[in-house]
Formats: sequence, C-alpha cells, structure tokens
Amino acid sequence: MKRQIKIVLGVIGADVHAVGNKILNHAYLQAGFFVVNLGVMVSQEEFIQAAMEVEADAIVVSSLYGHGELDCKGLREKCIEAGLEDIILYVGGNLVVGKADFKAVEAKFLAMGYNRVYPPASDVALNIAHIHADVRL
Repeated sequence: MKRQIKIVLGVIGADVHAVGNKILNHAYLQAGFFVVNLGVMVSQEEFIQAAMEVEADAIVVSSLYGHGELDCKGLREKCIEAGLEDIILYVGGNLVVGKADFKAVEAKFLAMGYNRVYPPASDVALNIAHIHADVRL
C-alpha cells in the first residue's frame, strides 16, 4: 500500500485571505493527501517547522494580497538550511502588486527555487495532478 502524500499548506506573511486556503485544503483531502493546514499569516519558519515535523513531501504557499514576492523570497534557502533540500515548493495566487505578466511572475518565482507557480484562480485539479507527478513515493 502506498503512503499518503504529505502536504503543508498555508497563506504566507501578513495575508489573511482564507477562502482559497479552505478550498485547497478540501480538494487535497478529497484527493487523499495528508494535509497540515497552517491557516493564514504563516511565517516561512512555521512552514519549515511543520514540514520537518510531518516529513512533508511538499509545501504549498498561497498569497493573495500581492506581497508574495517579498514574503516568499528565501524560502528555498531556508528549507535547504533545515535539511529539506528535496522538498517540493508550490506557490500560487496574486503574488505581486499590480498587473503583471504571469510569465514574468512565474520566472521570478522559479528563480527563487519554487517548483511550480500558479496564477490567481488556477484550477486546483491541475495542481493536484502536478503534485501526483512531482512527488515520487
């Protein structure tokens, strides 16, 4: 029997937008994932601590208030320092202030070490398919 994929989910920084977080949590549970949902206003350190505690396969970072670029910078490096060099990082939402071409936003977050980047109003089914493809059990 295969073990469950373990996900740490949360809304980073000072962001309090909870609806997307609840939708993702529900969809991940329905997909059969083990989910640790940290809720809103989550620090990078809280994501890392939770990932270490449950031996997570992936961290899913959500941000809707436009400051994701600032809040997410350095997370990959902190994961590596904590011994989580192989953890998969997903990020999605309204990640920058103002209107921006998504390809440019995606390139910026990929360069920061995120494995996949999702624009606002992404289809969660695509994210779930990516998780299944990316996590090797």
